[in-house]
Amino acid sequence: MAGKLDGKRIAILATNGVEQVELTEPRDAVTAEGARTEIVSLEAGTFRAMNHDTEPADTFTADTTAADATASDYDALIMPGGTVNADKLRIDPDVQRFVREVVEAGTPVGVICHGPWTLIDAGVAKGRTLTSYPSVWTDLRNAGADVVDEEVVTDNGIVSSRNPDDLPAFCAKIVEEFAEGRHSGRT
Repeated sequence: MAGKLDGKRIAILATNGVEQVELTEPRDAVTAEGARTEIVSLEAGTFRAMNHDTEPADTFTADTTAADATASDYDALIMPGGTVNADKLRIDPDVQRFVREVVEAGTPVGVICHGPWTLIDAGVAKGRTLTSYPSVWTDLRNAGADVVDEEVVTDNGIVSSRNPDDLPAFCAKIVEEFAEGRHSGRT
C-alpha cells in the first residue's frame, strides 16, 4: 500500500538541545507514510537531544549541515523545538538562509514549540498566523505575526503547534500539508 508521502524528501532542522519527542514523533509520522528524512544541523557529526529541556536524551547524527542545504533539495521541513536548540539555530546565518529559501519557495513547513524563533530570525514570520510555546508569543507578535492559542494552526503551508501535548494533531496535519506539496503564495 502506497504512503501519502512516498518519494518525498523531508529535512529536519535540529542541533544540540532539540526536544527529542518533537524530533522523533514527527519523523516517525512522515516516514510511516513513505517519506525519507534527513537531519540538517549546524555541524556534521552527532548532537544530543533533551527531554523537557533539562534531561539528556539520545544522540542523533546530522546528515548534512545548514551551510550545505538548499530548499530545492527538500519537499518539506520539520522544525522541532527545545529552547536551546531553537536559540542556537535562530542566530545562524546559514539556518536563516535555508529557512527563508524554504518558506519563499512555498515548501511546506512544520514548526513546534520554540521552533518559530527561527522563522522570526529568518524574516518569514511577518503576516503569518502562528502558534508556539507561550513564551515565544511576544516575540512572534513583535515580528508581525498573528498569534493564536490553538493546538495546531496552518497558514498557507506552515503548520505550527504549541508543545509536545499537541504532537498527535501536529503530526496528522504535517502529513496532510506535506502530501499537498508546495504552496504558491499566501492566502
